[in-house]
Amino acid sequence: MELLLIYLGVVFVCGLLAWAVRLPPLIGFLAAGFALHAAGVEHVDSLDLFADIGVTLMLFAIGLRLDLRALMDKAVWLTASAHVLVMTLIGAGFITGLGALGAFGPTDFSVAVNIALVLSFSSTIVVIKILQDRGDEQALYGNICVGVLIMQDILAVAFMSILRGEPPRLASLLLVAIVPLLALTTRRWYKLGHGELGSLFGIVMALLPGYALFEWVGLSGSLGALIMGVVLSRSPGAEQLSHSLFTLKELLLVGFFVNIGFLGLPNLQNLADAALLLILLPVQGIAYWAILWGLGLRNRTSVLASLLLANYSEFALIIAALGVSDGWLNQRWLLSLVLAVSLSFVISAILNPQSVSRATRLAKRLPTRPPHKIHPEDRPIKLGDAHALVLGVGRLGVSCYNELTEVYGTKVLGVEHDPARVRHLQERGYNVVEGDATDIDFWERVKDSHQIDMIMLAMPAQHANVDAVKEIFASNINPEECTISSVAMYREDVEELEELGINVVVHLQDGAGESLAERTFTENQQRRARSQ
Repeated sequence: MELLLIYLGVVFVCGLLAWAVRLPPLIGFLAAGFALHAAGVEHVDSLDLFADIGVTLMLFAIGLRLDLRALMDKAVWLTASAHVLVMTLIGAGFITGLGALGAFGPTDFSVAVNIALVLSFSSTIVVIKILQDRGDEQALYGNICVGVLIMQDILAVAFMSILRGEPPRLASLLLVAIVPLLALTTRRWYKLGHGELGSLFGIVMALLPGYALFEWVGLSGSLGALIMGVVLSRSPGAEQLSHSLFTLKELLLVGFFVNIGFLGLPNLQNLADAALLLILLPVQGIAYWAILWGLGLRNRTSVLASLLLANYSEFALIIAALGVSDGWLNQRWLLSLVLAVSLSFVISAILNPQSVSRATRLAKRLPTRPPHKIHPEDRPIKLGDAHALVLGVGRLGVSCYNELTEVYGTKVLGVEHDPARVRHLQERGYNVVEGDATDIDFWERVKDSHQIDMIMLAMPAQHANVDAVKEIFASNINPEECTISSVAMYREDVEELEELGINVVVHLQDGAGESLAERTFTENQQRRARSQ
């Protein structure tokens, strides 16, 4: 118990200090791991277990919200493959060249290639966590990042199998039958409800047929958890299950970041090695941007994705540890990589704050291209005859859309950044387009915006609504000729939005009360009319 209290105290204080200086808490958790190790605090074996479960549940949650069709996009598979190839060549030359000058210690060219390959991967954990904090998992750049990460993870798993000399067992072929069978037998799992039984079912699926089964047949358990998430993703309760696992997953992931500090204490030599390896980070980011921009993505999309993916992967540590145990990598390289990966996490967290305004400003300074040469999902948006915009077409946005069209007869255009939801709503007859309202380029993409006289922000994340308001005021929309309204989760959010100059701000609880009363009254009037 005493050891647990020490861990909790140090981790919380370090996380709090990071938050106090406006840094992401994960930086504090990394620092806590190194501090505990340096102080000689005993490593708790269960920390490895917590870290593994956290990573497994994170990948399971990704699968729950993954649209497999996104992996077929050229912007995903070509970016992933081209980037790995380019950075492996550049990295191998960089490491070999500096090694010849005395850096990194004795390093064979084959070792340099292996290290360059694993450093070309980006961190799934860091990227997904930042996307979730922003609420941008389903934005176009978020979809590209997740797709690229999945392709890299598959490649990393294959690479580890090659290094181990352990190909998957023949039993892995059984997965071809088992996975579809699981998809069939669990298609009505959502009837378990949103309580503890539904959440427990999700955890069981992630860990048993997901992690354990895939590990047993010689494949990555993490990959198995991702696939199990995809199996359940088509069910109506998938999004709710993802939300219910959020807090547990976040707490367990703390163990992953703390655990990094116990891989070893780097010295000045390792620090010098890590500093040299970090030179590759801006090259990595530029390579991502160049590939995405070359594929027709707008600057903002390309910049957001490249900034987010410009870090080193936790797989580098796993493969390095494997290399040390197999004898082809020395301990110096392991500790140098521990430091380089940790510092890349810190840099990535600083470069990717919750607000995306910094990336937007950077994007505006880069070269542009004609609209017809832009990726189809990034092209200009035509409003048609719409006079009202609903930004965020979730449950709240749909209710707002229906009220405006059915009760007031207003022509409405819905804007939603989740492509799967856009397709679903379009099939139901809604006038909805895919777009990111927090993107200044989105407002520049909107044609004839002077015809819009109502804008309603119905996005669930406060920072998204705030960013959207700022971009609206920065665009060519005249707030004096347009009524702007928003929802807010908390009272302090109401104040923040009102200070920005929004005409109408509705607290969700208040709005729910008004809607409940209005709908009850309407239904009662209709009931009376029917009975007469």
